[in-house]
Amino acid sequence: MNPCPCGHLGDPRQRCHCTPAQIQRYQSRLSGPLLDRIDLQVEVPALPATQLTDRTPGESSAAVRERVLAARERQTARGALNAHLPGPALEAACALSGEERHWFADVLDRLNLSARAYHRVLRVALTLADLAGESRVSRGHLMEAIGYRQLDRMLNANGAPPG
Repeated sequence: MNPCPCGHLGDPRQRCHCTPAQIQRYQSRLSGPLLDRIDLQVEVPALPATQLTDRTPGESSAAVRERVLAARERQTARGALNAHLPGPALEAACALSGEERHWFADVLDRLNLSARAYHRVLRVALTLADLAGESRVSRGHLMEAIGYRQLDRMLNANGAPPG
C-alpha cells in the first residue's frame, strides 16, 4: 500500500501534500486483525534511475536456492515447516534464553503487538536463523523479524487500533 493518499509520504524526491488527518484516515483502513496476518511488511522506496541501471551483481539465484533448500531441510528435520509448527514447538525450536525472552516481551509491549504478531515474529525469526544455518534464534534474528512488521509500528504510532 502507499504510505498516504498521494503516495509521497517519506519520498525525498516529491513532497507529500496530505494532512495528518488524511494520512491517519488512509492508514487506518487496514484493520489490526488483517495487518496481524501479514508477516512481512516492508517499505520499498522509489529507486533513482542510476540505481536501477547499476549492474553490480548481487547474490546469485543459485546461491539463494541452496540457502533456501538447506533451510527447508532444517525445518523438515524439526518435524514441520516453520509455518506449520504449533506454538509450543515453535517456541522450543527458537530456544530463546531468559534474557532474550524478557527483551522480546518488552519490545512486544512497547510496540503494542498482539499474540498473533508474537507468533508471526517468532516464525520469521526462526526462518532467518534457518537461512543463516544457525541452530537457534538470536536477538539479531528477532530484531530483523520485528523490522519486517513496519506497518504495525507505523499504524500503532499513528493511533490506529492495534492488532
